Amino acid sequence: MSDFEQVIGECKQKLEYIANDNSVPRNIRRSANEVLDTLRKDGEPLFLRTSTSISILEDISNDPNIPVHTRTLIWDVASQLETIPVDE
Repeated sequence: MSDFEQVIGECKQKLEYIANDNSVPRNIRRSANEVLDTLRKDGEPLFLRTSTSISILEDISNDPNIPVHTRTLIWDVASQLETIPVDE
């Protein structure tokens, strides 16, 4: 398993946690599932999947209704995805 696949795997775990956390508003859980779906599209280039995911995560991290612990997880996932180079 490459380092990038490991990063993606860790991000998926955190996003699944958010998507299944009932204390998180429904729209945030829906967006977490959207990011998960995006990351699972193996037919698309990795840079496209990560940049799309980061964009969605940035949008939901600005939601005023998001719990603090969830916002921290989202920032963590976005930071991990930003470590993946665009030329891979």
